[in-house]
Amino acid sequence: MKRIIAALVLLWVTGPALAMSDDIVKVKSAQDVTATMDALEAAVTGAGATVFARVDHAGGAASVDMALDPAQLLIFGNPKLGTPAMQDDPLAGLYLPLRVLVYRDGAGQVWLAYADPQAMLSGLGGITPDAEYIAKMTGALGKLTGKASGM
Repeated sequence: MKRIIAALVLLWVTGPALAMSDDIVKVKSAQDVTATMDALEAAVTGAGATVFARVDHAGGAASVDMALDPAQLLIFGNPKLGTPAMQDDPLAGLYLPLRVLVYRDGAGQVWLAYADPQAMLSGLGGITPDAEYIAKMTGALGKLTGKASGM
């Protein structure tokens, strides 16, 4: 029952997001990959978080003469949210900082996708499913991807 309620809250918080499974949330974008990623990066920095890296997967593929639809990954975080998770269980560092993938699918639709913090962290021994930082991460990801989607 808790998982159903958490999924409903996640859908409410993330707006136009689609819950693809218990683990991945997808948000449809009205823009191309680069414009969506630029908007996401601006939203992240505007919210006071730190951008650690922006990875161009398609660019990497092109560097070895391989083709890949546009796809970029943003790695970012806020120590005020991530540090308490790692204090509760250092293995949270395997999942943090947060990541959002922006990609174009085979039908030409651009998506923002991210791992649901609840599913990602609650399996760790020292982290409880109702930890306040999980709700804050979930809300932040929903707001940031919603802003970047242009929808």
